[in-house]
Formats: sequence, C-alpha cells, structure tokens
Amino acid sequence: MIQIDLSPENYISQRALRLSACAERAAAGPAWVWSRDLKMALDVQARDWQFDRFDEGSQRIHAEVQLKNYGRFLEEYTNQLKGIEDALDDSVGDVWDFTLDPIALKLLPYEQSSLLELIKTENKVLNKVITVYAALCCEVKKLKYEAETKFYNGLLFYGEGEICRNAPKVMETTGVHFQIVYEHLGELLAVLLILDEIIGNHVTLKDHWIMYKRLLKSVHHNPSKFGIAEEKLKPFEKLLLKLEGQLLDGMIFQACVEQQFDTRNEPTSVSKNSTFAEEFAHNIRTIFTNAESKLGEPSEIDQRDKYVGVCTLFVLHFQIFRTLDKKLYKSLMDVCKKVPAITLTANIIWFADQFLLDKMAPAAKIVEKKNLQSIKSQRETFLQQKAQTLSKDVQSYYLFVSSWMMKMESILSKVQSVEKFAEHLSNRCSIFIQGILYANSLSNIIRTTMNLYMSMQKPMTKTSVKALCRLVELLKAIEHTVHRRTMVIADSVCHIAQYLQHQALNSISVAKKRVISERKYSERRLDVLSALVLAENALNGPSTKERKLVVALALSVGTQMKTFRDEELLVLQIVLKKLDLISELRERIQILCNCNFLYWHRTIFPIYLDDVYDNAVDSARVHYMFSALRDCVPPMMHARHLESTQVLLESFDKEIMDVLNEHLLDKLCKEIEKDLRLSVHTHLKLDDRNPFKVGIKDLTDFFSIKPIRFFNRFIDVKAYVTHYLDKTFYNLTTVAIHDWATYSEMRNLATQRYSLSMTEAHLPSQTLEQGLDVLEIMRNIHVFVSKYLYNLNNQIFIERTSNNKHLNTINIRHVANSIRTHGTGIMNTTVNFTYQFLRKKFYIFSQFMYDEHIKSRLIKDIRFFKETKDQNDQKYPFDRADKFNRGIRKLGLTPEGQSYLDQFRQLISQIGNAMGYVRMIRSGGLHCCSNAIRFVPDLEDIVNFEELVKEEGLSEETQTAARQLDSVLTDLTRNSAEGTEYFKMLVEVFSPEFRSSKNMHLRNFYIIVPPLTLNFVDHSISCKEKLNKKNKVGAAFTDDGFAMGVAYILKLLDQYQEFDSLHWFQSVREKYLKEKNAVVKQQNVQSTNQDEKLMQTMNLTQKRLDIYLQEFELLYFSLSSARIFFRGDQSAAEETQDRKEREDETAKSNSDDS
Repeated sequence: MIQIDLSPENYISQRALRLSACAERAAAGPAWVWSRDLKMALDVQARDWQFDRFDEGSQRIHAEVQLKNYGRFLEEYTNQLKGIEDALDDSVGDVWDFTLDPIALKLLPYEQSSLLELIKTENKVLNKVITVYAALCCEVKKLKYEAETKFYNGLLFYGEGEICRNAPKVMETTGVHFQIVYEHLGELLAVLLILDEIIGNHVTLKDHWIMYKRLLKSVHHNPSKFGIAEEKLKPFEKLLLKLEGQLLDGMIFQACVEQQFDTRNEPTSVSKNSTFAEEFAHNIRTIFTNAESKLGEPSEIDQRDKYVGVCTLFVLHFQIFRTLDKKLYKSLMDVCKKVPAITLTANIIWFADQFLLDKMAPAAKIVEKKNLQSIKSQRETFLQQKAQTLSKDVQSYYLFVSSWMMKMESILSKVQSVEKFAEHLSNRCSIFIQGILYANSLSNIIRTTMNLYMSMQKPMTKTSVKALCRLVELLKAIEHTVHRRTMVIADSVCHIAQYLQHQALNSISVAKKRVISERKYSERRLDVLSALVLAENALNGPSTKERKLVVALALSVGTQMKTFRDEELLVLQIVLKKLDLISELRERIQILCNCNFLYWHRTIFPIYLDDVYDNAVDSARVHYMFSALRDCVPPMMHARHLESTQVLLESFDKEIMDVLNEHLLDKLCKEIEKDLRLSVHTHLKLDDRNPFKVGIKDLTDFFSIKPIRFFNRFIDVKAYVTHYLDKTFYNLTTVAIHDWATYSEMRNLATQRYSLSMTEAHLPSQTLEQGLDVLEIMRNIHVFVSKYLYNLNNQIFIERTSNNKHLNTINIRHVANSIRTHGTGIMNTTVNFTYQFLRKKFYIFSQFMYDEHIKSRLIKDIRFFKETKDQNDQKYPFDRADKFNRGIRKLGLTPEGQSYLDQFRQLISQIGNAMGYVRMIRSGGLHCCSNAIRFVPDLEDIVNFEELVKEEGLSEETQTAARQLDSVLTDLTRNSAEGTEYFKMLVEVFSPEFRSSKNMHLRNFYIIVPPLTLNFVDHSISCKEKLNKKNKVGAAFTDDGFAMGVAYILKLLDQYQEFDSLHWFQSVREKYLKEKNAVVKQQNVQSTNQDEKLMQTMNLTQKRLDIYLQEFELLYFSLSSARIFFRGDQSAAEETQDRKEREDETAKSNSDDS
C-alpha cells in the first residue's frame, strides 16, 4: 500500500494540490471542451505567426488532424481514469476495508529532529531538565505501544511474552509541576495493571499452567522415560515457581510498586523526601481533579485512562511514602458510583474499588461497608438502567451521528472564501472534534455495557443486544465517514493545525512580552522566559508528538509567576488540547472505533442477523457490522499458542460464515423460494396470502446490498440467493422433468420481482403425459418386455399387472415426447440395446429347440406331416398339434404350473414385444420429426439460408449459424420423410446365423408353431375370462407380442413358405366349424326332447367353440399383419434377387450420369 505523507514538514503546496484537482476534473470532463480550448489557442497563435498566405489551407488541415488526435487521446484517457475510479471507488461495497487501500494518506506528522535538537535554549539547566523528562515520557510511550501491540493480544489470545519495566528517574525542580510526566508514569503503571488483569481473567491460561505443572510431576517420577536428566528438574521447577510468582499470580503491578526505591549508595532517600512526596501528591490531585469533572460527560475524551493512571499513581504513592490522603481516597472510590466499570482493553473490565481495596488493604478501614455495598449495587442498577435506556440512546445517537455525517458531507464540500477562512477552519475543527467525542461516548457505552454484562454474568435481553449492535453500526459509520472524506480532511487538518499553532503562539507571545516588560531580573524569571521561548520554537513546526510534549513540559515552567492570566491560560490549554486532537484525528478515530472486543461477544451475532432479516428495509447496515468484525483480525495475528495464526483466522472465518448462512442467507433463500412457489401456485389456494390480513414482507432490499467484504471474500447476497435458486430449480427439474414449466415460471418471477439474473437450466423439457421414459425402458428392456403387453393395431403397450388401481400405458406420443427430450440420437441407442437383448433371448431359443425331447418330437411331426399330407388335404391335423401340446406337459411343470411350451411361448412373446418396441420407437421418431418441422411451409422447396446470408455479405458467425440451420432442416426433412428401417436391420443382422448349417435344429421351428398357437389361444382366453372376475390377477385383453415374435422368427429362418404349407389356420377353422355343425345338429335333434340341462350344455359348448374360433381368427389376422412388417410375401431368395436388381439399376444410372 502506498502511503502519501501530508505532514507539515513535507507539506505539499496548495498550488500542487489545486493543479492535481484540475487535472482530475479535466480527465473527467468531456474531450470536446479541451478540443475547443486548444483550437482557440491555435487560432490566437495563428494570428501572431506570419505564415505565407498560400500555406494557410495546409495549416488548418494539420491543426484539425492534431485536434482529432488530441481529442481521441483525451477520450481514451478519460475512459481509463473512469475505469480506475470505478475499480477503486466505494461501488464494490458500502464499507471499504481500510487494509485494501491502494493509496492511503498518512496524516500523522512524525519528528525528524532529535530531542536534543528540539530543546535548545540559552538556559542549559532548563535544557537538561526538559530533555530528561521528555526522554522519559517518550520511553514510556514506546513501552506502552510495545505492550499494546505485542503482549496484550498475545495474552488475550493465549500466548507468552516478557514484560519490560523501567522505573522513572526522579529529578527535582522547585516551584514547577511537571504534571505531564506523572501522567506518563500513570500510563506505564496502567500497562502493568492491564497485564495483571488479562492474566487474572484468563481461565484457559491458568488451567493449562496447572496441567503443565502436573505433567512436570509425572516427569519427576520417571525422568528417564521423558529423556530428561534428573539434576535439571529442580532448577527448572524453581524457575517455573519464580515465573509463576512474577507473572501469573497477578503480582506484576504489585512487584513494581513494592520494590525498594531507596538504595544505600544514594545520598537522598526517596521515601523520606517530603518535597517529592508533596509534589507527587499535588500532581495526583491535579490530574484527578481535571479528569473527574469530565468523567461520564459528553465532552469526555481520555479521562477514563487518566483515572486508571491516577489510581495506580495513588497506590504507588502509598507504597513509597506510606501516607494516605483520605479525602482523595474517598473521592477515588466515589467515582465508581458515576463510572461503575472501565474497560482496559478488549474484554478486560476493571473495577477501581476492588483494585484500591486489594492494593491498599490498610486503607480499607476508611471506607464504610455501606458505601462499598452501594458501589456494588450501583453496578447492577447501572445495567438495569442501561437495559431500559439503550433504545433511547440509540435514537439520540442516531440523530446526533446522522447530523454530524451530514455536516461532514456538506461543510467539507463548501468552497472556502478567503475572507472567512479562519471562521471556516474553526468550524471544521469543531466538527472533527465532535466526531471524536461521539465516537468516544459510543465506544464507552458499548464496551462498558457488554463487558459488564459478561463480567457479572447477567443475561442480556434481545432488545439490549439489538440496541448495542445499532450503536456499533453508528461507531463504524463515524470511522467510515472520516475515511471516505480523507482527501478533504487531509487538506483541512494541516490548515487547522497551523491556525491553532498561530493562536497558541499569539498567547505565548503576549505572555513573553509581559515577562520581558518587567525589569526585575531573577534566575526564576529567566527560566520562565527560556521556557516560553522553547515553547515558541517547538510550536513553530509540525505538531508532532515530540514537539507537543516539549511544549507541555516547557509550559509547566513557563506558566509560573502569573505570566498568563487565568482566562488566557484556559484558552491556551483549550487550543493545545484541540491541537493534540486534530493532529492525531485519524489515529484517535481508529482507536475509538476499533471493535476488536466483539471477538469475545460474537454470540450476539446470530441475534443481530435475525434482527437484520426481520428489518429488511435498512439491511445495508450489515456492512458496518462486518467492518466491526474485521477489527478482530489484526489482534489475532499476534496469537502465539498455535503453530500458525491462520488456524485461528480460519476458525473465526468459518464460525462467522456458518452463523451468517444459518441466520440470514439460508433463511432468505428459503423465504424467497417459498414466496415464488406460493405465487406460482396461487390457483391451489394453499394459504391466505392477503397482505392486509397476514402482512407482507418485502425482501427486495436485501438484493440492493452491495457485496460485503470479509477476510478474502466478497459476500454477495444477491449472487448467493441467485445461485441457491438456480441450483434448487435445476436439481428439482432433473428429478421431475415434467415440472420444467413450473420452475421456468418461478425463474421468470424471480427476475421480475427480485431483479435476480437467473440462469437457464438448459435441461430437456418434458410434458405431464411423458409416460415411462425411453431411457428407462432401454436400460431395463428385459423387465419391460415381460411386464408389458403389446397391441399391434393401436401401437400401444399396456402394463400386465399393477399394485395400483390403474395400468400404465405407453403409446407413440409418449415415445415422441421422450425423443424430443433426449434427442433423436436415443433411437439408434435404443435399437442397439434391443439387439443386445435379442441376442440373449435367441440363445435361450436355440437351447430349447436343441433339446432332445423337443427336437425328436418335432422331427417326428415333420415326418408324419410329409407322410400324411396327401391324406389330410395338405393340412396339418389339429389333433396332432393338440397331442404335442399335451405331451409337453408330461415332461414337467414349473412351480407356477407352466409347461415348457408355456415358457417357450412367453419367450417368443418377449421377442415380439421387443420388436413392437422398436416399431414404436420408429413411429415416435417420425412423429417427433413431423412436429419439429411443421413450421416449414413447403418440405419440397426449402431455401438454402447459407447462400442467402453470403449474398447479403453478413458476418462469418451468421454464415455458420445459417449453415447449421440448413443442416438441421435437411436432417429433419429426411427423417420425417423416410425414417430408418430398423426391422430390416434386425432381420439382416440375425438371419445369416439363423440360416447357417450349424443351426439346422432351428429349421424345425415352423412345425412347433401350431402347438404354440393352441397354447397361446388357451392362455389368451384364460386371461380375457379373468377380466370379468373379481380377482383380476393375470387378466389381459391383448398380447400381440406373440404374433410379432412368430412372424420375426419365421422371417429369420425364411420359413414363411414352410409354415404356409401346413395350412394350419384352415385346418383349425375346419375343425371348429365341423364341431360347431355337429353341435347344431345335435341341438336340433334334442330340441324335440326338451331336455333343458342338455340344451344348456350344448349352448355352452357352442359358445366355447365360437370363442376359440374367434381367438384363432384374431391370431391369424395379427400374424398376417406382423408378416407385412417383415415382407412376408417374399422368400429369402426373392429378396436377394430384388436387392441385386436395385444395385444394378443404381450402378447403371451412375454410369449414365458420368
């Protein structure tokens, strides 16, 4: 990160700043303005320069070219600057992470001169005194900074560190009160106190220390096991005891103040030095008086820190001199009623009354028990009052901070006039300091309340938590306002500092003249004059910490002998205090607005997020809370108990993100999804959505929140919800593709209602009547052909049995929808799967035909038919087939009562079902293609889009798109007109193997068809009769898969002529007609006898014969229809001859063309 130092000693001139501002405005302005100005300048110069008249035209052309080039350059440069501005401005997030600033202005001035160079007067004694005190105070500041950055956080996050101590050197000056030195001493003692408090409140550290000591005892019992020499253990144990006594027993501060300050070699005794004791006490009282008056007041700034320092100084004074100022002691205790507790750092809270009682046990008698009890009860009262007044505090400070932010925005944007320059500076100074005061008040309320609740283990109400979180937001709003207006503040601070220095110098100049005007000379007056000169010299320069320290020390001497009147001194002190605040404005704001204590109070975060979710209108405030949580990160970097601080950071990151997801993002996602669902399904009337009755919750404000930065990520609420909806809609659409329209509508509604940029799922769409998917059938075709029955005429598959009250059906429309979903490529894959299935089934078919029992019977029947065909009028006898059917049953039955012929029939039906499925796939493909191409006006005359696009000279991308369109139209036209002859393919792939000499046993198939038809008819009649029964298990009204299977196998074996030679269906028809005529004759004979029972029996017999005859007729028609698919009118030889003739014709036409 680049840091630009705007400290006064390196102060950039106002002219340079104005020039840079002009350049910035110019870059943002339109290029034509600059072009116009340049043109005017050229015109003026052209009048001055005396060119030849003949060259005037060329000059104008050249100037115009240059103007165009310059205008183009300015336009490009403007765009570049605009891009940089867009990348760096606050558009990424409402609250910016300061650590990411690519360029930062460092306003804090730093001193390049040494103290010896700063403190130069002709009074060498004064020089030495001031130099010593200044050096000590600087050393105290360095030690304090080291403790704050190195030790506090390391201990707070459980680490180890060493405490550096340095006792203040005592020097005596008569009649002068160096109050600032005692203030610094109090700060140093407060550091030791804070270390004690951190360790004392660290339960984990103490527990681990105890465990470590126990481990050491185990080592002591068996040193060899741990590889440690026994003689080293005792010194180590002593070292641990010493370490525990010095650091872990809360004795750091105590050891410091109880040490022996008197030494034998020194001639003067510290504890018996009454002058020093009185000076010490005087400074304590002065510091306390100044701090006490502003404690708890709106004008409070750093008085709490000074109060802590006063308490430590008071204890030190008591330990050194063993004297007690009872009045001051009581006054110190009474402050506890006004300020019940003080936060020292992070979550460490300090009670002054307990501290004074612990460190000054003899003085405890002075304070009455009643008074002590009232102090403790005051804390509980404070919390109770805070719980009631926090909401009012939020409203008040919300108004105050908003007003202050508006002043910052308005006043700082005003153009300064030279006449009222001093007034403007004074006004700005007041606004800046007011920001510090607000930040301090808010910080005190938040820290004290939260830490006091935790220390006293009192539960906080949700209302209090929400109010405190609002105050945290206001605190961070102050910080970010200062950061956002850094440029203007940087400009103002330098002027204000110079203005205040000027006022201070005027006051000192008046005092110096007063001293000089008095003619009485004395050493003391000389010291005062030298001190005033030193203060002047220090003020004539940047307001660095060192110079301000020198000024304070010098004025400690320079304010003697009434050099200043009371009102003058008061004004000077106010001016110097303002100078102190203004010169450290950014640093003070950062310290006051630092919310790293939230790490120990992060349990409030879920309640806060719930509140944000419930109040969506101002949801953008979540930026400030995340900014506060980011303050927890830098202290974590000082953790020492882990191998890497990254572990701690990742844990914190995960915890916060989990809470954010659970209490805000996931809730928001589900609520948005619920709202979209209910809106889309309003016709179902699921619940009452009347906004006047149930209310309405507008969640659109969440999507206007700019991305929130946290650690190395940006949390985009809008993107998170969009991703959730996209993922949910996609996943649910894949599960139920027929719901694609519903989710598409929800997607569109999310775009319209919440302005979400939804992503199209790009999933194939389905309809509500999709039926069983082609892919599912393809993958489980073996199950499908056994569970479904085929109807040849309607091209429909019907489920055989179902546990439901309805049966599923699959028709051409369902298949067409599936093909539209998955694409036409699924057709070839399906046929390929069918081929694999048929291979397995034909293997079983071959095994059955090869069986000795079957083969021997078939050969016997073939021989019988050949021998008796002339006697039976070339017809295969019905009785022979019936005998075969009954004879097979004698070979054995399955547990279900099925014979081998029943199973063989089922096998052929499954093969036929597979072929019926292939037929349906082809029909569905044609149906799908015809639907897809229905918008083409004329299939015979389709224009070539690629040629049209080339004629128009359109882009290469357009030509590619047109070429793709032509290809699609060509494919659709060809597919819709022809389709693929899958039956022909499946015949050609199997027929060579079926007709080969090694499968001669399959040639007996045609003779088993008659018994199979008898078996099928019996089965079919049985199934149809079950339709009228209550128990419909096994009921069916169609099974054309058998006819398809028989026709297909006969085609593969080229046995249509052999089967036709049996004249089987004629034989069956004659048999049943003969029996039917016999029954009719018998009825006519018996009608005269009027035997009703016999007549009833004959009627049933006639009905049964009609049913059988009808079923055989249906089978005959189905088989004849199925043979058409396989060109049953041609033999294999005839098909071969046709194929050769077509090939010859094609070759002849090609030769004629060539």
